[in-house]
Amino acid sequence: MKNVGLFFGTFNPIHIGHLAIANHLAEFSNLDEVWFVITPQSPFKQKKTLLDNHHRYQMVFEATETYPKLKPSKIEFDLPQPNYTIDTLVHLEENHKEQDCQFSLIMGEDNLKGFHKWKNYETILEHYSLYVYPRVSDGGIDPQFKDHPKIHKVNAPIMEISSTFIRKQHARGKNVRPLLPKEVWTYMDEMNFYR
Repeated sequence: MKNVGLFFGTFNPIHIGHLAIANHLAEFSNLDEVWFVITPQSPFKQKKTLLDNHHRYQMVFEATETYPKLKPSKIEFDLPQPNYTIDTLVHLEENHKEQDCQFSLIMGEDNLKGFHKWKNYETILEHYSLYVYPRVSDGGIDPQFKDHPKIHKVNAPIMEISSTFIRKQHARGKNVRPLLPKEVWTYMDEMNFYR
């Protein structure tokens, strides 16, 4: 049984914080692999700053290529929109039956605080584990999630880097190169993204 952690995000762009957390989980938890599930651009919310799906996939691919336990996933690109995490999980289960994968969700502590608002969150918790990494954020965690047997707090490093910050500062002409994997910086620079 392969234990796969699913790390959802727009990864616009993927940065060293994402890689550090994913790698920490792949190396220091009982997850065998971490898949970066790239959230597609919603047809209902066209965001000017959100790069096309294939460009974000390509950056995640480039960033993870030398990490055998980290993989890019475009599973959500083919699912009907708006898409919910529960639908992606069901879809993954159906498509990976023969590979004997057990899926878990990876999320920041800030996301756990709003988890009770997710579609079918009780069903998710019934069938899947959550791996929660620390984030600096306001508000408390719902008491029902405090000592839940399916929720694992991971002592990963706190990474206060955001893709939003990177895009904004890059557009202002600031050097953001140290915040990005080398391959991502090269791709972003060559394609003239976020300028």
